[in-house]
Amino acid sequence: MLALVTGASKGIGNAIAKALANEGIDLVINSRSIHDLELLKTEILTLHPNIHIDIFRADLSVANEVDDLIDFIIQKNLYLDILVNNAGIYQPGMIIDGPDGFLEQMMNTNFYSIFRLTRGLLPKLIRQKSGYIFNMCSVAGLDPYPGGSLYCISKFALQGFSRCLREELKSTGIKVSTIYPGATWSDSWKGVNLPMERLMQANDVAQVIISSLKMSPSAVMEEIILRPQLGDL
Repeated sequence: MLALVTGASKGIGNAIAKALANEGIDLVINSRSIHDLELLKTEILTLHPNIHIDIFRADLSVANEVDDLIDFIIQKNLYLDILVNNAGIYQPGMIIDGPDGFLEQMMNTNFYSIFRLTRGLLPKLIRQKSGYIFNMCSVAGLDPYPGGSLYCISKFALQGFSRCLREELKSTGIKVSTIYPGATWSDSWKGVNLPMERLMQANDVAQVIISSLKMSPSAVMEEIILRPQLGDL
């Protein structure tokens, strides 16, 4: 099996790539940092030397670079089993006074890149008559919260896209799951004075994907909400 994981160098994407490798699944890993991708590849191959890993550096907020990633998958004639749309960014900001350009930046990364990448790979998946698409949304795509309106808008857009995609692909053999993680530990939380029990671990999210992959062909987890046991921050 082969999985494409975007935003794979850190946090949830990093944990997902490692969890898939633990299952013996080959990988195409993507992020904006070639250095971080090389580190991840080395780390995985140290534990799983038989896994095949391709690296593709691209900033998916840039449409041409999304197209380059699509071309890479198609031209290598790779049989793609799993697409994990995980790349995303967060910037605080409200509608009333959020800095100009913040919404556009988050929409480009958190929504348009996923729309463009998925649509570009769909003909291949449909020809295969199989595949699993995971869209990494957020609880911010379910309920707005103070100070995060612009981010929430981008995640609400992704939620709508993912629900529509699921509906369109029901008869194709391609599964679609939308994952809504709450606060999850990553490097972005370093220096924040919070007890660790207030945050989920990235591997908690990764294991949901592994569990989903082990379901029968006739079942799919359409939407998966994960929150810290103590609730949202």
